[in-house]
Amino acid sequence: MRTDVYELMSTNVGSRKIRKLKKILIIGSCVISEYPNIYQDLEKDHVTLHVCMESYHINMVSLKIASILARLPIKEIVILTIDGSPHCVQLHTAVEEAIKITSSSTNIKHIVIENGKLIEVSNKAVKYSRYLSKIDKLLSFRI
Repeated sequence: MRTDVYELMSTNVGSRKIRKLKKILIIGSCVISEYPNIYQDLEKDHVTLHVCMESYHINMVSLKIASILARLPIKEIVILTIDGSPHCVQLHTAVEEAIKITSSSTNIKHIVIENGKLIEVSNKAVKYSRYLSKIDKLLSFRI
């Protein structure tokens, strides 16, 4: 396991590490303790940053990510969290909000861990997670 995992909120938005690789893996802090080896393949050629959404308001995290995107030509952001966490889902939303604020064309990948497996989810799923009425409507079609 790599040991160079940095805390998102303490990392400089113009970081040399990020400027060099232009790819970021943002993980929920709980992933480090709960699944310490699961993100190894994802962090290749990425700067790995972690944040706990129980410790920071979504607006702070969105602004931090938007500030990075406004200053550096980021090619890709991969978000990895534990599925089902009401806090972790905010990290996915925070990144989408930062993309929208900056009009960035950065490639975004949303990945969750469910039963120890990595599952990629669409940007649309992240967007829908904000709209309970839409989710309810989708669920009613399957009943």
